[in-house]
Amino acid sequence: MTAPELITRIDALPSSPGLWRFIILLAIGGFFELYDLFQTAYISPGLIAEGIFHTGSNGVFGISDQAAFASSTFLGLFIGTSLLSPLADKFGRRLTFMFALLWYSFFTLLIVFQNQAEWIIFLRFLVGVGLGIELVTIDTYLVEMVPTRLRSKAFAFSFFIQFMSVPAVALISWWFVPHTWFGLTGWRYVLLVSVVFSLFIWIVRKKLPESPRWLMQQGQPDKAQAVLEALEKQCGVGKVERLTQLVTLNDEEQFERRGRFKEIWTPQFRSRTIMLMIFNIFQAIGFFGFGNWLPALLAGQGSSFTHSLSYSIIITLGFPLGCLISVLYADKFEIKWQVVAGALGVVIFGALFGFQRSPLGMIFCGFMVSYCNAWMTYSFHSYQTEIFPTRIRVTAVGFCYSFSRLSTVFSSIIIGLFLQYTGNVGVLSFIVASMVIVVLVISILGPKTKDIELENI
Repeated sequence: MTAPELITRIDALPSSPGLWRFIILLAIGGFFELYDLFQTAYISPGLIAEGIFHTGSNGVFGISDQAAFASSTFLGLFIGTSLLSPLADKFGRRLTFMFALLWYSFFTLLIVFQNQAEWIIFLRFLVGVGLGIELVTIDTYLVEMVPTRLRSKAFAFSFFIQFMSVPAVALISWWFVPHTWFGLTGWRYVLLVSVVFSLFIWIVRKKLPESPRWLMQQGQPDKAQAVLEALEKQCGVGKVERLTQLVTLNDEEQFERRGRFKEIWTPQFRSRTIMLMIFNIFQAIGFFGFGNWLPALLAGQGSSFTHSLSYSIIITLGFPLGCLISVLYADKFEIKWQVVAGALGVVIFGALFGFQRSPLGMIFCGFMVSYCNAWMTYSFHSYQTEIFPTRIRVTAVGFCYSFSRLSTVFSSIIIGLFLQYTGNVGVLSFIVASMVIVVLVISILGPKTKDIELENI
């Protein structure tokens, strides 16, 4: 099987129940990855109540332990995405995928039985390493396995499933965190839920095939053909239905040579690399700055702890609903402009959130920030995996995406200080300014990708 035939046959796959079952199976794994990333805001009050975490300068590193906990997570994510995600280009998407999920589950389980902030923060760093590999691999897997015309819609639907984790962790925390059962405080059960379901997902996802694009890149066309035939059968495609007119590739040799890290700095890809580095530094501030600190921001607006958790559940519904609604228009216009539109929405509603004092106003503006963050997120996850070729896709995306993790290491501390000394106004101003930079860098430097085969972008 040749590279043009492979691409043509993937692009010919119909939007069938079989294809969407594959997308769902892939997305389910991402559910608990995001569940884990959003735990910080919800389990920290339980850790503080138990006397394990301390606020302000009483924390382990002279800052609040919640900030250190968040920072250690994202430091681990930085290591995972920048240094270890290239393993998926070397050993394959599937193997890397499965290994990362086991790593994450093991170290999360260890946290459940810790009583010292130092150990919890250190183990959280190790959890982040596994998450860093996992999230980049999911994006790469998805973009390589769905037809060109369905890429944006597939990402929107995938993130609808993944973002269901955000209200889920808020709801589960609301149930568990204030209570103690069988000698275990509630925050520990929130972590146990993620461990149990992650192991279940690991078993289910053993059925996932390897990416045929990666197999072709490794010089294994027979295995690539076998995977593709199985996927075609799952989608109800017969041999007579396959397209006979093959796509034309801009780079005929791209499936026959291995990529190297230095290639992302060649003239062909340098501007894209720099664009995504800048973008990821600032988008992370808008996304995690609001999501991880939402209960604290609501408390700063005058809500009690119980009310802030209740409001958070409603507000975080904007994440899955934003992606679900986006399925209706995700493939209708250029993906780079969807990234820009989502970021602009965060600017507008993030600014308005700071002026709200009524519960209805806080919930509406908070919901719209979540909605727009979701729109921006699925769009850029699709976008950044599209603009690099298969041979360096995970390496390039992992490197660029790692800057969002490194950014959050420091922005978590900065936001904690802003909240301590300037209140919500300082935090929201920081978030809004960051999203303005996101809008500018994508608008000016971002290439177009709509309806273009991955190999020709």
